Amino acid sequence: MLDRIATMLVLLPALALAGCGSDEADQVLSDTEHSQQDVAFATDMVQHHAQALSMVDLTRGRPLDPEVAALAEEVRDAQAPEIELMTDWLVDWDEDVPATMRDHSNAGHGDHSAADAMEGMEGTGGSDMPGMLTAEQLRGLEEAGDAEFEDLWLELMIAHHEGAVAMAEEQAAEGTYRPAVELAEDVVAGQTAEIERMRALLG
Repeated sequence: MLDRIATMLVLLPALALAGCGSDEADQVLSDTEHSQQDVAFATDMVQHHAQALSMVDLTRGRPLDPEVAALAEEVRDAQAPEIELMTDWLVDWDEDVPATMRDHSNAGHGDHSAADAMEGMEGTGGSDMPGMLTAEQLRGLEEAGDAEFEDLWLELMIAHHEGAVAMAEEQAAEGTYRPAVELAEDVVAGQTAEIERMRALLG
């Protein structure tokens, strides 16, 4: 009896590891095939990234700490190409490319603010993603004085990044199209690092 108990104690960790391995093996990646999860990720992240770029636009002309200004440009440099990449995927998959708040602000209405553009998005599903700022939050950022702007921008961008990380973690775990999964992993790593930098800048 004692021998059987000892054997079970030895086997339990191995069985647990085997169970974890089978869960991981359920995700089969493809370089050519995609799933609805991949479509949803690209569709949502295009809109999410577009709002981040609009937030970067709001830093123009503001007296920022050089580190904050540099980080804002890094956000633009990282996310603008990712929007183009995900848009190309959607076109290749014969899926609709979503309208973004940047489309709303640039569609013949150059005088529209980011908050106005976001109001045009609300109720379309584009405002329901994790970390997406509301029109009210964007208006508060636009109207903030120089003394308050930098800290408010960092706080809102941290929340925005945290939402993107949550979306990317889901894609990394459930996606099928390998390039989209790899992009999601890059988003998790890159934006998690930026969150830590922004928290440090807030002190």
